[in-house]
Amino acid sequence: MLKQKRIRDYGVQVGRLQPGKLNSITDVEGVTVGHVTLADREIQTGVTAIIPHQGNIFRDKLVASSHVINGFGKTMGTIQMAELGKLETPIILTNTLSVGTAADGLIEYMLEKTPEIGKTTGTVNPIIGECNDMFLNDIRARNIRKHHIFKAIESASNEFEEGAVGAGRGMLCYSLKGGIGTASRLVELDHGTYTIGVLVLANFGMLSDLRVNGKPIGEELKAAILEEYEEKDKGSIMMVIATNLPVSERQLNRIIKRTVAGLSRTGSIITEGSGEIAIGFSTATKIPHKKSTELHSIPTIHEDDMDTAFRAVGEATEEAVLNVLATADHVVGRDGNERPAFKDLIEKHSISLVDNWD
Repeated sequence: MLKQKRIRDYGVQVGRLQPGKLNSITDVEGVTVGHVTLADREIQTGVTAIIPHQGNIFRDKLVASSHVINGFGKTMGTIQMAELGKLETPIILTNTLSVGTAADGLIEYMLEKTPEIGKTTGTVNPIIGECNDMFLNDIRARNIRKHHIFKAIESASNEFEEGAVGAGRGMLCYSLKGGIGTASRLVELDHGTYTIGVLVLANFGMLSDLRVNGKPIGEELKAAILEEYEEKDKGSIMMVIATNLPVSERQLNRIIKRTVAGLSRTGSIITEGSGEIAIGFSTATKIPHKKSTELHSIPTIHEDDMDTAFRAVGEATEEAVLNVLATADHVVGRDGNERPAFKDLIEKHSISLVDNWD
């Protein structure tokens, strides 16, 4: 992924299953990701856009679902998604006070691409997710504008940066610099090989809780650096899950619930003031907006195949969070607030991420 050093480059192998070619959400064919990053002194924020397929998603919707692990979050559009089980727009991630602007921009984008919306058919359900970047970013200034939403969508590609970019620019993770991370897993079944990809916007956790493949790296880091970097966990994480597995909305919901397994393995205890929200979609079946006279069928995997999918989404979520830490850079923002980069600290203090059993 754009030659960034990721967690595997430190010798860390997460889980049993194999990743996709890019080890990214974009290993799911048709999925692309774009960023706009605003980084100028007090302004440390941005936008990340996830494009589910390369056609018109309003006209060709996807099976979708959302799940709230802890509801300290402010998503938009998930009520209708829960009711209808469909996704009909790109997914936009940004900071908490820019949810309205992001929705306005995404709605305008969809109206431009789909003239029938609001004229000969219904309106559109924009999907927006957020985390609070106020520690590093002047969130009250609300610097996100509609044109940033357009640019993030239009710049989307199958390869993209991770770390302190896009919506992740001002985020924290385990009291260190957080942001955007991604990973994927291959799901090998009798009838084919499929992919589950996860992208996270990570803004949660206390340093002492951080674990890398079970190793209490957070405790080592806490002992090595100043106490000032330890603070109460009041953050959140948005987890976007893409797959080409043929699943029903019910099956998809069961799969995305298992993101909590991977999240917990990194050390999260899902605290009172943290919002953990998962949004998932499957590209296996396109659901036409326009009514047909024919029956519409949605193929699904057998329930006995679900355990492999459960393992895959847990592993991909865990590695995506660790990739956030591995790729994020040190940032100084609002009022001189700063958070160090995980990668700088482990190098400075010569901390190994893997156990040497020799």
